[in-house]
Amino acid sequence: MSDFEGLKALVTGGASGIGRATADLLAERGAQVAVLDLDPSSVDKPLLAFRADVTDDTSVREAVAAAVDGLGGLDVLVNNAGIGAQGTVEDNSDDEWRRVHDVNVLGMVRTTRACLPQLRASRHAAIVNTCSIAATAGLPQRALYSATKGAVYSLTLAMAADHVREGIRVNCVNPGTVDTPWVGRLLDAADDPAAERAALEARQPTGRLVSAAEVAGAIAYLAGPLSGATTGTALAVDGGMQGLRLRPVAR
Repeated sequence: MSDFEGLKALVTGGASGIGRATADLLAERGAQVAVLDLDPSSVDKPLLAFRADVTDDTSVREAVAAAVDGLGGLDVLVNNAGIGAQGTVEDNSDDEWRRVHDVNVLGMVRTTRACLPQLRASRHAAIVNTCSIAATAGLPQRALYSATKGAVYSLTLAMAADHVREGIRVNCVNPGTVDTPWVGRLLDAADDPAAERAALEARQPTGRLVSAAEVAGAIAYLAGPLSGATTGTALAVDGGMQGLRLRPVAR
């Protein structure tokens, strides 16, 4: 496919996981792609790599400016940078609540704010935010993470309303549990990694974790010119976790 031919895209958190899968897919489909990441050392051509800390406005603005200069413009922004958190409302300090919100919510605000002038000049402007099933389903031991992703979901809708008449579409993807390095680290830290993986797989009706490539495919759909009538939408990529209610398997 070459539906992104001639378009320029920027992906935050693009050095690994969902972000890297998205950057690679957009490049394969014809886009020129720049990656922003705290550690972009693993990113190689044809991707452009820039170091950025989404918690620092100056760092974001400088990286976006350098990326736009390298790309020669900007059409697509993928706000993917984020971090995880575990626990109930009792288990994290105020400082940790602020830190995770700073990355997961304000990081998107800072990056979008820096990119909007360039996006307004594009005929195919699109923003895709990486949200989560945690925004729409109550998951145990995810109070802080869920709060940030609920904010991302609402932010996506508000941004879509604010910028639709400027020709900028804004959508988000809501992945289920994705087989990424972060989930791998959680599994490694569990008392019984195999049992924990089996439990995560079992709560998704498809019986397996979502792949980063599957989330990247959904992001590419929302970002692409062929979805020009789609804005203010949350696309679930969760193996049916949000909407399906299967009967127990008969024994």
